[in-house]
Amino acid sequence: MSSLDDLFKKPALPSNKRKLEASRDPNEIYKSAKLASNGHVKSNGKQAAVADEDDDMEAGPSAPPDDDEDYGPDIPDDEEGRFFGGGVTQEENEILDYMDGQEPAEIAPEKIDSAWLRKLALNFEKKISKNAELRAKFEGDPQKFMGSEADLDADIKALSILTEHPELYEEFAKLGCVASLVGLLAHENTDIAIDAVEIISELTDEDVEAEQEQWNEIVDAMVEADLLDLLVSNFTRFSESNESDRSGVYHALSVLENMASRTSLAEKIGQDTTVLKWLLGRIPKKESPVSQNKQYAAEVLAILLQSSPINRRKLCELDGVDLLLQILAAYRKRDPLKGTEEEEFVENVFDALTCVVDEPEGKQKFVEAEGVELCLIMIKEGKMSKSRALRLIDHALGGQTGAEVCEKLVDAAGLKVVFGMFRKKQDGQTTEHLLGIFSSLLRLLPANSAGRIRTLAKFVEKEYEKLGKLVKLRRDYAARLDAVDKNIRAEQVKMDAEEREEMADEWLGRRLDAGLFCLQTIDVVLAWLVAEDDGAKKKIQSLLADRDESLAVVKATIQEQLDTIVGDTEEETWTKEMLTALLPFLT
Repeated sequence: MSSLDDLFKKPALPSNKRKLEASRDPNEIYKSAKLASNGHVKSNGKQAAVADEDDDMEAGPSAPPDDDEDYGPDIPDDEEGRFFGGGVTQEENEILDYMDGQEPAEIAPEKIDSAWLRKLALNFEKKISKNAELRAKFEGDPQKFMGSEADLDADIKALSILTEHPELYEEFAKLGCVASLVGLLAHENTDIAIDAVEIISELTDEDVEAEQEQWNEIVDAMVEADLLDLLVSNFTRFSESNESDRSGVYHALSVLENMASRTSLAEKIGQDTTVLKWLLGRIPKKESPVSQNKQYAAEVLAILLQSSPINRRKLCELDGVDLLLQILAAYRKRDPLKGTEEEEFVENVFDALTCVVDEPEGKQKFVEAEGVELCLIMIKEGKMSKSRALRLIDHALGGQTGAEVCEKLVDAAGLKVVFGMFRKKQDGQTTEHLLGIFSSLLRLLPANSAGRIRTLAKFVEKEYEKLGKLVKLRRDYAARLDAVDKNIRAEQVKMDAEEREEMADEWLGRRLDAGLFCLQTIDVVLAWLVAEDDGAKKKIQSLLADRDESLAVVKATIQEQLDTIVGDTEEETWTKEMLTALLPFLT
């Protein structure tokens, strides 16, 4: 039967998410892995020193001798020339022939089941206890307990095999091993703590083919064992100037990312720990080039904010909006290098801010920190930042509480910027954000206010050229949507009611891909203009009549939006009231 050590030599499961990048020379790693003459690591969790003379030592077999070198009397001449003979004696040939005739012995792999797990768990607990006992007994003599530490390190890494057997997660937790593993995060040897963090990251990774219930069992046991607080304590304990500690920070961030896949845990991380505060302290640190950990910290922040509005509000309390805007200010006119950690870092900071400004508190902080002005500079002068800043403005203006941001946009001469972009040909994503901005301005700017009058003037200036562009866009989106609707109707004919219900989400997705949202937004804008300005109404009717259409097509889209609002949230109720008020102007 194979030993446990042999079984655990297989590599950990591959993951398609981010990997910790190697930052050391392989030769250096090889040399640092050498053991002292007594068979134990020389230092407490640190790399063993290598003597200078080892640098000149040759590895591998010695080079073959020159052709004219004497081979000595014990080596017979080969009649066919060197390397053409068999290189073995007659007796050895007979032994090989005998071995070839034997059937290979079947070595049964060790069965990975509950009995195996109990044995593994018992051995793991023994290694933890032995190491703790020796550490306490020989506190001043590390050489006496380093052997047990090396054994414990090997057993921690051996737990990686459980990622291939998630059916054992529940029993692993019930045996108390999860709590013991989490407890090792507080081990005096930081290398032991780092190994424990890495295994926890592997066990909770999304690539593990675990059922949700199995994942919940092991994660709940980890959280109950105080995983989150221990992770936070290690953030302050690890020093990223040390390569091993950098790895520990990376894997701790990975654990947070895994935990955040469950909303309740994401909120617990944001509210019950100091993780958000630590991330806001880690992200601004100046680095050249931007490190993987700095980028990953920004990504984890964005994930936590996307997962929960409670976390977004918490970030506002920590003045995170101002801090994130200060980071982005460095990229007003300068782009990060493509394909680098820095580029992804900037993307993550934009994502984090975009989540925050969806909240009323985030909008207010955004205005106070002059976020509108910064975004307008980026839209005018930036490259990579242009489209991200436009999306950020779109989100900041949206919702019932976006009126203050709308007014700030007008006051900061933003109308010239966004309408100037609209006049030019843009990609689909940019067009969608511009339409969203127009819709928010018409929806939120107070009636008869200077900002609203200036916005309406932009639509009617230069002989209503913006209206011409809007109607043309409407036709393009409507044509694409009609083609998709035709295919859907053909599919519906062949289905019963139950099958149609099952396909409803997929059909909606196809309609959205074809431009349903943009068509609806355009028609809301057109409806507002019809309701606000008689000249705009006549122009829109004239433009639609060019294709034998009337305001009835706009009304049909508005009515469809109304029919699909089935909830009664504050936002849905507000939208329903607005659409209902616009309908009479389209008859």
